[in-house]
Amino acid sequence: MWQMSNAVRHYPWGSRTVIPELLGEPVPADRPHAELWMGGHPDEPSVLSDGTPLDKAILAQPGALLGPAVHERFGPRLPFLMKVLAADAPLSLQAHPTMAQARAGFAAEESAGVPKDDHTRTFKDPWHKPELLLALTTFEALCGFRPVEESLHCLAKLQLPDLKPTIAALARGGLQAAIPQLLALSDKRRTHLVEVVAERAAEFVAAHDPEFINTYRWAAALAKAYPGDAGVVISLLCNHLKLAPGEAVFLPAGNLHAYLSGAGVEVMASSDNVLRGGLTSKHVDLAALIEVLDFSDGKIPVIHPVLGPGGLRYPVPVDDFDLTRVQLDEQAGPMVTAGPQVVLCTEGRAVLESEGREVVLDKGRSAFVPAGAPVSARGPAVLYRATTNLR
Repeated sequence: MWQMSNAVRHYPWGSRTVIPELLGEPVPADRPHAELWMGGHPDEPSVLSDGTPLDKAILAQPGALLGPAVHERFGPRLPFLMKVLAADAPLSLQAHPTMAQARAGFAAEESAGVPKDDHTRTFKDPWHKPELLLALTTFEALCGFRPVEESLHCLAKLQLPDLKPTIAALARGGLQAAIPQLLALSDKRRTHLVEVVAERAAEFVAAHDPEFINTYRWAAALAKAYPGDAGVVISLLCNHLKLAPGEAVFLPAGNLHAYLSGAGVEVMASSDNVLRGGLTSKHVDLAALIEVLDFSDGKIPVIHPVLGPGGLRYPVPVDDFDLTRVQLDEQAGPMVTAGPQVVLCTEGRAVLESEGREVVLDKGRSAFVPAGAPVSARGPAVLYRATTNLR
């Protein structure tokens, strides 16, 4: 059991306050803190208190640190990555591949000799990337495609002649026809379409028309940040999700999504495969994106926790990860799992004890606990515990 040092990633969309305040550090004047990474991802591995990067420690002792079942299922790697994500501005519109798609895409780019740091590289590793976002604050996101009938109404309500081709494609061929049609527009037509959509959407917001008001509000805002970007129009076809603190959403492979604002704890399969579809200045691989997208439509369920061993658990349908919110009081209680654990303290001070050793976690600090380690914990504190979902 070790306390960890974790890397912070600085992206323009990040918050200047949330992560520094969590870590008890001075708030920077002009440097956004977007993500705090906790895990063994080779790009930003956490460093154990003895100075060893977590990925290297696991490679040296995979059976002891991961446990036999996790080692056999996932190999000598921690299969999940835990983050604190803090967004003051929208992230890109994106989707992630299935395991089969990731393996095929990675093998193809490796065979073609595309460098992993090439800005056009699409598949960075052979792993899928399902993810769970648990809101710490009010959190807004675009998540999956709304029901087609609802999207048709949302587009038609704007009464724009320029949208007629998109409406026709959606009505006749569904999302599989409408999305490629939007992405294939010429620069001139796309820029004009985004301008008129944003202008009309802003008119509905100014008139306080309640129907689709959040969808239109975000379309107008996104057009200011990303003028001429097809993602502005595509956002009208997506579910708008507003999570209250303590609520969560699970994003499977192929789900088109964009986090818009708020802070949360995110846990995901340990991968860096991101296929962008808009709202970004980075490379967009349209062919790969269309191949990966899940064009199913419908509402996205909000996940509420269930009472599980040790706390409030957020159930997900994958083996790679599991997330539990643990409320500790002053009485010590067991915190043992069959798999490895990454534990983050977000409130108070937690004391973890295992075989006569103690690790103290103040707010913003985290620890790695090997599989099956006999750990007890006391507070008062709030912990978020990530482990695997193998049973």
